[in-house]
Amino acid sequence: MSEPLILGIETSCDETGAAVVRGRELLADVTASSMDEHARYGGIVPEVASRAHLEAFVPTIDAALAAAEVDLADVDAIAVTAGPGLVGSLTVGVSGAKALALATGKPLYGVNHVIGHAAVDELVHGAFPDRFIALVVSGGHTSLLLVDNIATGVTELGQTLDDAAGEAFDKVGRLLGLPYPGGPHVDRLSQQGDPDAIRFPRGLSTGKDKVRHPYDFSFSGLKTAVARYVEGCEDRGEPVPAADVAAGFSESVADVLTAKALAACQYHGCDTLVVGGGFSANSRLRSLAAERAEQHGITVRIPPIRYCTDNGAMIAALGSALVREGTAPSSLDLPTDSGMPLETVRV
Repeated sequence: MSEPLILGIETSCDETGAAVVRGRELLADVTASSMDEHARYGGIVPEVASRAHLEAFVPTIDAALAAAEVDLADVDAIAVTAGPGLVGSLTVGVSGAKALALATGKPLYGVNHVIGHAAVDELVHGAFPDRFIALVVSGGHTSLLLVDNIATGVTELGQTLDDAAGEAFDKVGRLLGLPYPGGPHVDRLSQQGDPDAIRFPRGLSTGKDKVRHPYDFSFSGLKTAVARYVEGCEDRGEPVPAADVAAGFSESVADVLTAKALAACQYHGCDTLVVGGGFSANSRLRSLAAERAEQHGITVRIPPIRYCTDNGAMIAALGSALVREGTAPSSLDLPTDSGMPLETVRV
């Protein structure tokens, strides 16, 4: 029996993604982004994003099917992001996917965007081990997951209590006068600085906070510390050492993320750490995770940067896992859920 052919649709934020996956093989992946339309506002404007999805939905799916050299009738199932995300953006994708499923009679799976960021790694590095830890870091999410089965067995160990890692990077980028989105610019600038020149705090990493929140994250205090440092330089009439600020800030974030993720691996007896999400493109996170994991005999799996940002491939990959597992599809009246719990793999 051949592997299932899955069409994946992603519209959780500002990128319209469509991909076709057969089993664990990616056949096509097409993304249309409205990022440039949001840049002048310094952040995502939900209404602008929703309208962009409406315009890009059909052309993006058509392009993915054409690139995969298949017809919609050939698809075995359709997977679509049902949450979490911006409610308007999610509604466009889910409504469109329902229409396709109804018209073709194909089963529909409304899936979790965050878990998709981990699932996409199967398309690159092959089948997952029986148990692993997943660290999903992006502009809107910083989550630590224990995964016994990517389709049916995901347990949330911790998450950010305030700003997500990527969100904190964007805010620090603004403090340093860098273009939006700030994450990639802060990352590049940090490589020119000294990570030890400025010691910024590590949230929830010491004393009672570490005991109460062993796997949770907090970056709001770190962001405030950076703001105060920059303001102090300006008040004294001193130039802001932007590269050192970026390096110290980046080191703090990567230090906390990797320390907690590897601690979870050790505690739960997992020898594999899967890192996904847009922020997993960060150079310091990648290098520090690899360095520390090697010391503890843990394998780190991070997909190439093209799979880190929001894309249809991650949704198709998760849909494929659900179909292979024999999971029942979602109902055609499935809702969107902008705050979908991370232990809900599919609606």
